[in-house]
Amino acid sequence: MSKRKAFITGINGQDGSYLAELLLEKDYEVYGIVRRNSVAENQYSRVEHFDRDCHIEYGDLLDVSSLEKMIRTIQPDEIYNIAAQSHVRISMDIPQFTVQTNALGIVNILEAYKNNCPTARFYQASSSEMFGRTVDEDGYQRETTQMNPTSPYGCTKVFGFNMVQHYRNAYNLFASNGILFNHESPRRGSNFVTNKVVKAAVKIKKGLQDKLPLGNLDAYRDWGHSKDYVKAMHMILNHTEPDDFVCATGVTNSVGDMCDYVFSKLDLDCKDYITQDPKFMRAEELKYLRGDATKLKTTFGWEPEYTFETMMDEMIVHWMKIYNE
Repeated sequence: MSKRKAFITGINGQDGSYLAELLLEKDYEVYGIVRRNSVAENQYSRVEHFDRDCHIEYGDLLDVSSLEKMIRTIQPDEIYNIAAQSHVRISMDIPQFTVQTNALGIVNILEAYKNNCPTARFYQASSSEMFGRTVDEDGYQRETTQMNPTSPYGCTKVFGFNMVQHYRNAYNLFASNGILFNHESPRRGSNFVTNKVVKAAVKIKKGLQDKLPLGNLDAYRDWGHSKDYVKAMHMILNHTEPDDFVCATGVTNSVGDMCDYVFSKLDLDCKDYITQDPKFMRAEELKYLRGDATKLKTTFGWEPEYTFETMMDEMIVHWMKIYNE
């Protein structure tokens, strides 16, 4: 019996790398594309420990020919579209690029999927940023919550979410959305606030940095671990029918809370080191996200293994190890 084949866009990102590891453990044949940049070492840092077990090639969501060719050649059983311009704050600096990559990119890959292997299953990385300023009366956001995004990134994700539903309904495709709330790990880019805070706190502890400039400390987020969330992606795609699911912990913390926790773990008082820099403030702030993953939990029995605290602890250990070397 031949192995199941999975195709992952953004395989060298945080989620793509954890997902590839999970699928390799499940004995999949794993294929992926990465965008070329001039420093190849950066591109492969998250996948270099297993890249020989995968088939990784250069490609891009905006390059239709590469998508068409790979999907036509591979004939994957499962397609995971995780590639994106994924930084919310930066989407305000480069809105056109964000829209091209995240919105036009999803149309390109949906078309390649529909035209070349319509019997495959398709997963779209949708985002809690789609809900934006809307919160249900009980303080949660769920599959039925109205979408009111507050950034170009969030707007593109709403477009992608709707396009996946459209292709599912119009062409009878097994296309599903995972509406993932914020998820982090030691593999998170250090310009995202969680790893930015942990890395800076460790450097301050080691005497390598004096201050940590941040934006809004009162933004509340529901933070989970990427390793838990890629398990949910696989569950969603292996459901009996295509559907859309929120994936979240149901616990919310502010950026300020996170700073308190990380710095105190290092026997530091964050108030001595943190400054607020207007450069990191958003044109329209998103104040609060908290997800209700009841549907995911009752359908699949999914439960996160990490708590907010154990996730942050793992990230602290990661950066301490780097700066101890």
